[in-house]
Amino acid sequence: MPKSSKEQIDLDEKKVVSELQRNSKESIDVIAKRCGFSRQKVWRIIKRLEKNKTIWGYSAVVDIEKLELKRYVLLIKRSNKPANEAIKKIIDLTIHKKGREVGVDIECSSYLHGDYDWMIVFTTEDIKNAKRFNEALNKEYHQVISEIKILQDIFPVKKCGKVNPNVHKLEEFISTEI
Repeated sequence: MPKSSKEQIDLDEKKVVSELQRNSKESIDVIAKRCGFSRQKVWRIIKRLEKNKTIWGYSAVVDIEKLELKRYVLLIKRSNKPANEAIKKIIDLTIHKKGREVGVDIECSSYLHGDYDWMIVFTTEDIKNAKRFNEALNKEYHQVISEIKILQDIFPVKKCGKVNPNVHKLEEFISTEI
């Protein structure tokens, strides 16, 4: 009988992933201790998850306000016209290139199921750049876009699994907004 079953390997990987999501900068020794594994086992699991692209990469959770940026969410509804060329442009990251041209940094771009078909989350200095990005998308994909909504992310309570260290300011923020 093998040392570890597929089910046990999956459970072990989930434990390690959960620890990495809490703090990907944590040392392998600390992750191993929290999971109850050896350092070598954690290292092997992480390498396997990176190799098979379960883990795409690592990033910092940043307070964009301190960088003098704002975060926006763009929701796009597709028209009923064929989108083959648009899909090719999405895959080759044309949207990202267009964003950079107008001062937008795309954090997330996702195909959706629901009232809207695509979501783009991005940061930029102000609403002017967000609207320029909207115009650039309309120009590039006019044949396949029927509607775009721009929303501003005003106060993130939790982002990438991390609770905002200034979450206590939400009550103050909301009371001054009204």
